[in-house]
Amino acid sequence: MPAAPARLVVLVSGAGTNLQALLDACADPAYGAAVVAVGADREGIEGLARADRAGIPTFVVRLTDHDSRDAWDRELTDRVASYEPDLVVLAGFMKLVGSSYLPVLGRRTVNTHPALSPSFPGMQGPQDALDYGVKVTGCTLFVVDDGVDTGAIVAQRAVPVEDDDTVETLHERIKVAERAMLVETVGRMAREGWTVDGRRVRLGG
Repeated sequence: MPAAPARLVVLVSGAGTNLQALLDACADPAYGAAVVAVGADREGIEGLARADRAGIPTFVVRLTDHDSRDAWDRELTDRVASYEPDLVVLAGFMKLVGSSYLPVLGRRTVNTHPALSPSFPGMQGPQDALDYGVKVTGCTLFVVDDGVDTGAIVAQRAVPVEDDDTVETLHERIKVAERAMLVETVGRMAREGWTVDGRRVRLGG
């Protein structure tokens, strides 16, 4: 009998284009994964609507509904863990997880960054790449830790910087590479497994 699909929980904060790419990939049984829940930190976003249209359970954990960031982090941890995920994907999720989340789910959680880590961490990766004048930038998939875009690297894709690039044109090409990297790598993690050894992430047995 084939192995059961890996259980994915995807967290979003906006339009959910990376979520949609994963949903499309999961439609093929050979992909080896299924999105079992989609969570968000705010209501009324397209990412949640995409999940609803696909018949996938959703949940929202809003920071403003909690007395502290720690309380929010504890509820997020409990909600995500309740779906027993094999892998959690932060797909445009605009909050940092914290001290409750990381010991429980950290090594099973990945996030993307629109630059080649460790270069240009933070929210302005494409802008910082242009300002610095690099000729190549790209995107990174990493295991979430307690830093900002500092986790162990799972995969990277290079994107050339063109002479006439704006932040918008460069970021759009990075997003295309990011979606392809995310779908390919999450599929491999689901089918083959992975190990984290310090700063090294190895896919497969």
